[in-house]
Parts: sequence; structure tokens; C-alpha cells
Amino acid sequence: MKKKLVVLSGAGVSAESGINTFRDAGGLWEGHDVMEVASSEGFRKNPALVLDFYNKRRKQLHEVHPNKAHTLIAQLEDVFDVTVITQNVDDLHERAGSNNVIHLHGELLKARCTQNENTIIRWTADITLGTLHPTTQQQLRPHIVWFGEAVPAITKAMQIVKQADYIIVIGTSMQVYPAAGLIDYAKPNAPIYYIDPNPAQLPHLSNPVEVFPLKGSEGMKIVVENLIKINEL
Repeated sequence: MKKKLVVLSGAGVSAESGINTFRDAGGLWEGHDVMEVASSEGFRKNPALVLDFYNKRRKQLHEVHPNKAHTLIAQLEDVFDVTVITQNVDDLHERAGSNNVIHLHGELLKARCTQNENTIIRWTADITLGTLHPTTQQQLRPHIVWFGEAVPAITKAMQIVKQADYIIVIGTSMQVYPAAGLIDYAKPNAPIYYIDPNPAQLPHLSNPVEVFPLKGSEGMKIVVENLIKINEL
């Protein structure tokens, strides 16, 4: 039986593919204050701006490709039972070959009705004011979990982390909650590999933690080699 491995990924894993991370720019995301374009309040104040913002992000997603970090994570499925729990709204993990991906913060290539969060549909085109859900005939919005909204997948993610034999944390500042709190559910003896150019301090963890202050692709190469060696022992 394969050992269980959980990958907790953040925006940094997609940075090498050309997708910008807002925390690298002083709280600005593509020139916008994050709360203007990534909060429920921002959507209420200026829905046209928010929809346009995500239309541009969706268009960009069609133009980028998975990087080496994504493909190395996917290749771990040859050896381990892998679940990727990501804060990212792109589909680069899936396109790289990962089969079990939980998107904590929603998915850019999905949309839902503004009145019912359970009316999720696949959506690859633009959304503008007047674009209606085909079933409910209500205004569509991106299927994104904005600041100020609940994170429906967090409970499932907690249970999966509790079962992990190994955990990789990659490309995250460990500052966005509740996602950052998932690491606290790790089994005490589960090794944690933390890959980030600017890693956060994790002094509260009793787990064995190895930190790799590297880009995702560089760190993943080392971690994959280490994990395969350990699995062969």
C-alpha cells in the first residue's frame, strides 16, 4: 500500500509559470488593491471591475503552462498516494498530471450563481454584468473564495492532512488562514518539507521540518529525490 503524501501548495508554485503572486507586490495584485478585486465587499461595490479582473486572469491562464514543480509533484503519484491541497485557483496541477487536487480558494475555470454557491459549472469564457447562470438565470460570478467568505473545502482538507505520512509545503508564505493552519493537523511524526524562497518560521511545530529556501522547481527536485530514497529503505 502506498504511503500517503499531502502537498500544500500556494501561489509560489505557479510563479515560475508566469502567474504573479499578489503578496510579492506589497498587497497589490496586478495593480489592484487585493480587497478591491478579491473580497465579497469589493464585488458588491464594483462588480464590473471584479469580473473584468478575473476575465484577464482567466485569459492569462490559457497562455501559461505547468512548470517543473507541477510535473514533479504529479510524478510523485508513481510512488505515493498523493493529494494536492492548493490555495491556487489555476488548473496547472491538473494539467501537469495530478489526479487528486483540492482547491481551497475555488477555481478560475469554474463559475457559479451569485445567489447559490452550490450552482458550480465549468466556465472558460468571459463573465460580464448580464452573463447569467444557464439554470438559475441569475448573474454569474467566478467560483472563487474571496476574503470574507467561508472556505467550504477546509474540513475535508483537515482530515486528509491528519492521515498524511509525509507533507510538502511549497510556495506559500503561511500567512493566509485558514489554509496556513492546515499544517497544525499533521501527525506528530510526519516529516514536513517546506519549499519557499522566503520561508516563514514554524517554531510551533513538533514535527521534523526540513526547509528549502529555493524556487519551487529547485526545491521539488531535491525533495523528490529524498522521498524516493526514504521510500526504498
